[in-house]
Amino acid sequence: MTPGAIVGTDVDGASGAPLTPPRNRTQFPPGRILLLALLGLWSLLPLALLVVVSMSGGWRFPSLLGASPGVASWASLPLGRLAQAALTSLTLAMATGGVAAGIGLPLGRALARLTGWRRALGAACAFLPVATPPLLVGIGLQYSLLRIGVSGSWTGVLLAHLVPAAGYTALFFLAVFTSWNFEIEGAARQLGATPLQTLRRVTLPLLRRPLVEAFLLGFLVSWAQVPLTLLIGQGRVRSLTVEVLSLISAGQDPVAAAGAILLVLPPIALMVAIGWAVREVEVVVA
Repeated sequence: MTPGAIVGTDVDGASGAPLTPPRNRTQFPPGRILLLALLGLWSLLPLALLVVVSMSGGWRFPSLLGASPGVASWASLPLGRLAQAALTSLTLAMATGGVAAGIGLPLGRALARLTGWRRALGAACAFLPVATPPLLVGIGLQYSLLRIGVSGSWTGVLLAHLVPAAGYTALFFLAVFTSWNFEIEGAARQLGATPLQTLRRVTLPLLRRPLVEAFLLGFLVSWAQVPLTLLIGQGRVRSLTVEVLSLISAGQDPVAAAGAILLVLPPIALMVAIGWAVREVEVVVA
């Protein structure tokens, strides 16, 4: 056997058989598996309880599972009322997410270009509507929205939702542009691109994922908003959160549980769809 035949091969001295490197297998300790299982159970148990309550048909003593448990009990629920409220919440959340992402991008970019106390002051101003209780924000907005005549309308509720949502997205884009390489845009300008062409063909394609994430952030802020919707909507704008709250107050537990399920499922489906779409799309700067 020539020396070159065994170069790069580990050989067992006893048997002469080549040694195979050990496989790197990731083993989870039993305690971690148990913790993950308990976490999953803790997360799914409330949703499972909502499903049971929505199918109960109402409880009458001494029934344990409700008056008429089963999927057929959903036919007796006023789902049209919930669907209308869900549509209102969906349009509000999508509009809030889109507008808040458009507002937060230039604000965050401008804050990132500042330094020292100026950046700290700007970030504090953006954080103020986020940290302030929504009830106080709604009371402060009520007078202004009444003056311009949009209080109690869909537009008024949208403007109210934009206050905390824009604060969130401004802080989000501040973090994005803090690590942003502005020399890419400068190189495009040196090659003859106009500011609009640089924005369309360089900046926005590179910001595709942050823009989608900012939209989702604004969507979630609006979707779960209750105090601002109650104060500014004045009971006329019936979002899904307001509808579920009124159903709980009226003691209509099965209908309220069905509405709560509608509150949970759309955000989860949207996050999954956006996460898949962002991973599948390849960004090419043209």
